Amino acid sequence: MRKASVALLTCALLGSPLFVSGPAHAQDMSFSLEESETSGGEPSADGEAQGGGDVIGDLATDSGASVGASTGEGAGEAQDEAREEIFAVQQVYALRINRVELMPSASFTLNDPFVSHTGVGLGLNYWWTNVLALGLNFVWYDGLEAESDLNFYVRRSTRLAVPVNSYQLGAHLNFTYVPIYGKFSMFNELIFQYDAYIVGGVGMMRTRPIPVIDPEVRRFDFDVRVAFNVGLGLRVFVTRWLAVFGEIRNYMYLEQLESLEVALGNSRTDPETWVQSSPAFVNNVTAHLGLTIFLPFDVEYHRPR
Repeated sequence: MRKASVALLTCALLGSPLFVSGPAHAQDMSFSLEESETSGGEPSADGEAQGGGDVIGDLATDSGASVGASTGEGAGEAQDEAREEIFAVQQVYALRINRVELMPSASFTLNDPFVSHTGVGLGLNYWWTNVLALGLNFVWYDGLEAESDLNFYVRRSTRLAVPVNSYQLGAHLNFTYVPIYGKFSMFNELIFQYDAYIVGGVGMMRTRPIPVIDPEVRRFDFDVRVAFNVGLGLRVFVTRWLAVFGEIRNYMYLEQLESLEVALGNSRTDPETWVQSSPAFVNNVTAHLGLTIFLPFDVEYHRPR
């Protein structure tokens, strides 16, 4: 036993591992508390651990560290979970049913090169469903119209005149139907709701011929004409109660135009000779631009999304 003790001491001093074959007794394998805590887990030169380290504890520790690293524990606060409710069928952005619509607008003629029929108007609609409305529109023209320079220079240069007429006002009863509504994106940032509609109705216009053939003698008063109108419109919503709209309407009626012939003698002053014998069918294609205001401003959706 004395030789074995000397051999252990020599190996400890030289730092070389020693494997002892033969019997060993408990008194020869005693370790202090400090040595038992630090002896396990020391790697050898070939990467293997020496001593009786706690292998299961080490594996548990390594697994916990790996899970913590993968889930970001201890690296900062946990990220908030984002939630957004998305519905397959969205509600109509601007509910129309049982609402009153006010439509102030400005209008101008598109197909008359001789007279510009500029006007200001106001429309009033009541929506008894989300797609059908009954309403009135009123347009005032008197004092806003102007004869074009083309008609003046044609008369002056060629001694030829084109009979033209003037409008005072127009009032119409209309039906409106909305077959299309949706939304579109602008600049990849803004989303606008819109609808496209068809409008049509019947009403009256007060018009008169403009004396261009014999203006020194002839004078005309405004008279009422039965007029029909049909058109298309596009409405873009800014809010649930405010929108911008544009319309193209064709106002159709029979107009009594000035006669191109001048009677001689006393017949020249006869008003019966101032107009043509048969009325002319007139198409006044007009563009309307304006605002739409829905009343009341706030609406309540009675059904859930």
